[in-house]
Amino acid sequence: MDTTLNNIQISKTENSRLASVDFDNLPFGKIFSDHMFEMDFVDGKWQTPTIVPFRNLSLHPATSALHYGQAIFEGLKAQKNANGDVLIFRPDMNAKRFNASAKRMCMAEVPEEMFLEGLKTLIDLDRDWVPGNDGQSLYIRPFMIATDDYVGIRPSERYKFLIITCPVGAYYADPVKVKIETYYTRAAEGGVGKAKAAGNYAASLYPAMLAQKDGFRQLIWTDGKTHEFIEEAGTMNVVFVIDNKIITPDESKDTILEGVTKRSVLQIAADWGYEIEERPVRVDEIIEAINNGTLQDAFGAGTAATIAPISHIGYEGTTYELPAIDNREFSNKVKEYITKYKKGLVEDKFNWLMKV
Repeated sequence: MDTTLNNIQISKTENSRLASVDFDNLPFGKIFSDHMFEMDFVDGKWQTPTIVPFRNLSLHPATSALHYGQAIFEGLKAQKNANGDVLIFRPDMNAKRFNASAKRMCMAEVPEEMFLEGLKTLIDLDRDWVPGNDGQSLYIRPFMIATDDYVGIRPSERYKFLIITCPVGAYYADPVKVKIETYYTRAAEGGVGKAKAAGNYAASLYPAMLAQKDGFRQLIWTDGKTHEFIEEAGTMNVVFVIDNKIITPDESKDTILEGVTKRSVLQIAADWGYEIEERPVRVDEIIEAINNGTLQDAFGAGTAATIAPISHIGYEGTTYELPAIDNREFSNKVKEYITKYKKGLVEDKFNWLMKV
């Protein structure tokens, strides 16, 4: 049945796959909901937004994104509260960051109100796909690709913006063992490290694979010039607690992605009265803090994992064991608080939740 809601044309599926999903055993990113949002940029303007049954895309072999990498994405989550309402965590920040990425990648920007309205309408239609078990959520993936059928290096004149969703379990079930990378580079100054561009993740795969062969789950990236300063942890921002201070790399550099989860963690920490330092963080400072026992906590902060405690750090052939996870006051406390916040179990004091 076709309908129109909020200027969005909706075509509902006639064959829902919901009954075939084992919600007690959800992998991450492999099961997709019944519908997707789709909107095309043609002739200098966005066309009629649609929601259609989830389906494959048909692309011309010369599609620009396949050749020249104009592709960006976002990631956010929805969860159910005790009343069955669906809550989405800070989607306005994702909309703003998406357009910042689009601008850097010379792509068409999506009006924030349409980004949010499309997302909300899609989630409402597929609200039965939002799982309710602990540790589960509906992962939401807005993304955009260049769609000119032209083999030539120039910004595309056409784009396709889509939102797909999938019910997921935990991304990292266990604490992560990371290696400080001192050769390969995630991003260089003047590059696209601050954009959530697809190519950034492609470039990270090979060094991450090498680290995994050495027994590490992920990398801690360092600056491209000297490899003396810490930037990110794998696909997440990284946060340390040293002498009861929250210390994290400054996001003002264009090599570090501004993380929604990290910004939330820091705002919560400030509200709790913690001292916070956003500044350049030297590798040697972290190793020294491990050796003298002043490093109390280290974790990655990102949408997929939320809070991923770091159990070990490898550096120049030595693997350092960090304090026991159970003894870490801050990351355990903030993880529990954010988990409850997303499910509406604590007051929405920061006005971060969008209810569907």
